[in-house]
Amino acid sequence: MPEPDFERLDAWWRAANYLSVGQIYLRDNPLLKRPLEGGDVKARLLGHWGTTPGLNFVYAHLNRVIREQRQAMLFVTGPGHGGPANVANAWLEGTYSEVYSHIGRDETGLKDLFKQFSYPGGIPSHAAPESPGSIHEGGELGYALVHAYGAVFDNPDLLAVAVVGDGEAETGPLAASWHSNNFLNPALDGAVLPILHLNGYKIANPTVLARMPEEQLRQLMSGYGYEPHFVTVSDPRATAQAHRDFAAALDECLTTIRDIQQRARSDGDLPEGTPRWPMIVLRSPKGWTGPDVVDGKQVEGTWRSHQVPLSEIHTSPGHLRQLEEWMRSYGPEELFTETGELRPDLASLAPEGDLRMSATPYANGGWLLRDLKLPDYFGHAVKVDSPGSEKVSPMITVGGYLRDIIAANPTNFRVFGPDETASNRLSAVYDVTDKAWQARTEEVDEHLARSGRVLEVLSEHLCQGWLEGYLLTGRHGVFNCYEAFVHIVDSMFNQFAKWLKVHQDLSWRRPIASFNYLLSSHVWQQDHNGFSHQDPGFIDHVVNKKADVIRVYLPPDTNTMLAVTEHCMQTRDTVNVIITGKQPNPTWLGPEEARLHVRRGIGVWDFAGREDAGADPDVVLGCAGDVPTLETVAAAGLLKAGIPSLRIRVVNVVDLMRLQDDAEHPHGLKARAFDNLFTTDRPVIFAYHGYPWLIHRLTYRRTNHANLHVRGYKEEGTTTTPFDMAMLNQIDRYSLAMDVIDRVPSLGSTQASLRQSLQDQRQRAWQHTRDAGEDAGFITGWTLDESSPDDSQN
Repeated sequence: MPEPDFERLDAWWRAANYLSVGQIYLRDNPLLKRPLEGGDVKARLLGHWGTTPGLNFVYAHLNRVIREQRQAMLFVTGPGHGGPANVANAWLEGTYSEVYSHIGRDETGLKDLFKQFSYPGGIPSHAAPESPGSIHEGGELGYALVHAYGAVFDNPDLLAVAVVGDGEAETGPLAASWHSNNFLNPALDGAVLPILHLNGYKIANPTVLARMPEEQLRQLMSGYGYEPHFVTVSDPRATAQAHRDFAAALDECLTTIRDIQQRARSDGDLPEGTPRWPMIVLRSPKGWTGPDVVDGKQVEGTWRSHQVPLSEIHTSPGHLRQLEEWMRSYGPEELFTETGELRPDLASLAPEGDLRMSATPYANGGWLLRDLKLPDYFGHAVKVDSPGSEKVSPMITVGGYLRDIIAANPTNFRVFGPDETASNRLSAVYDVTDKAWQARTEEVDEHLARSGRVLEVLSEHLCQGWLEGYLLTGRHGVFNCYEAFVHIVDSMFNQFAKWLKVHQDLSWRRPIASFNYLLSSHVWQQDHNGFSHQDPGFIDHVVNKKADVIRVYLPPDTNTMLAVTEHCMQTRDTVNVIITGKQPNPTWLGPEEARLHVRRGIGVWDFAGREDAGADPDVVLGCAGDVPTLETVAAAGLLKAGIPSLRIRVVNVVDLMRLQDDAEHPHGLKARAFDNLFTTDRPVIFAYHGYPWLIHRLTYRRTNHANLHVRGYKEEGTTTTPFDMAMLNQIDRYSLAMDVIDRVPSLGSTQASLRQSLQDQRQRAWQHTRDAGEDAGFITGWTLDESSPDDSQN
């Protein structure tokens, strides 16, 4: 291996540092051709210097090995506000000007590059979708390492370098992310090189790992299964030694990675257990190469360098002079030509084409995306002789569908879940694959293999992060989870949804496969779990995000669930939330009808209601969700039997966003279409899967909103039967039917006898659960064709 040209490598680092400082401070005079004036500096100084020089240092060294080895590499920046580094290196490599043609590679381009940073109409201060080469939103910490692992699954030629900040290392998701090495197959996957960057401080406090004795830190990393290599910058001015030390550690790590992969891919010589992958612990001063002392206080190497070390530029001439001295210390005249271009001898240090980390297609995964080969929908659908005649588990059926997707797409589709794939009835996938597992196995273990397509770990954070990294680098997948516990990733969902929103607005970013949540074991059917497992509020959280990004589906039966899954697997640039039960439930629609219903997203179920041609209904029964749909259809049956003259319309909603106005959401219904379904003046009783106020929020602009009465989950629950859960929250068939009697003006006192009968039946159903510990037969055995209003007599 040739001796690195450390002099030119150091010059690249200085150029990146210069550009980073310029982004934080300057709006004019980018090459310092004249003394710096107050007008050259931005009015508002926003950005983060402290972590940036370390990121630039690592980036420069990675470029060296990319050129030497032609290694495809993805740079994942964990230190959240290291955005100046990403932008600086993208400009130096030429990618920034290719993507943003108005930011040239000359003095004017430099001025525009500086001015746009943290500026109105410009770009954020952190690594964001606007940054070429980034797949990682730097706004929230904790996700660098898990994203890197997600990126290299099924990408055998890719090396993802994840720089983990020591503040980030204190977060829960990052602490769990170290375990990802136990799921990485060296024969079929790429590799991750973690670089734990210890610069000592967060915003205002020291960091735990930086203050940990080196031997203890070595033991910690070794205990996680890594081989740590320590590089310590003890003298901030001895940069030549720092370059030599880091280059040696990096070369040794890459040699180890190649050896592990070579043994796995060629020799088959891998002992049982997880390989001991290398990592680097880089100790460097926070704010390295920046102002040493400001106003008599130490800045370099302390928390004071975290954001803007010289913050009083406009009120302190001394700060302005110190800023100019700081920027001139990098020798801009040695780095850039008179017209502002990077000097050719330095420009040649950038890798070529797609090997540039700022231009790699792995960071713009739509370029690599291939459509899934999907199984035949009708081959999995349930034949329905009459509505509700077949009771089938939607999740078992979808498990077979996912099994066939895996078989047809063996290198670009995976299932992720927190130890719940079997619990959620998706076990059919194990007919064609196993769970990925590199650690020790025992005879009692089932479905564990190095090459498994299912990734299970008891961390929703890892499942979310792995899938994000997998999707952002051009593949497809699904995250299955218990409904109540998907809340654990609320914040991660926030960050990803925000990424997608901006990603959609950037013409140079290609569409990626959608993020598919498959949520089951839901609030209404808990089996042996209780109140702690009952929370449908993830939907409420999701719909807060930009309408172009989010979709929510509540399929009422197996065939609609299958049709929704088929649809979602073909979508791009959205987050799809699909919620269904795993227990056998009535199948209302045949295969073709279910597919049409999903494409409409909402529709009238004539078989469940009773209407007269040319006349408005007396009442509309709306429903969304499998259990609410069952109870609504049953309530309609009770009313049809008890009040033969009552005109009842049943409207089922499978795409929840159809309830919104079309001006609010791309799936929203136009006002007239909504009024045609729900009328403009008749009572609407709506049974909903989640918290009832969301339906009001989605429909508040509708004409008939004042007549809309929603029943849903209201925080009543325990370990109990499914029907008792419905009764506790008053979405049961009897409560819905009584609500109709109470709210339809033409009924009221004329139906007192029927209402009392319904109330008595409800009491008998409740008492049966207390006496027998299970739901009554007249509940579990109910069918659509029952005609008696007193089911207890059947």
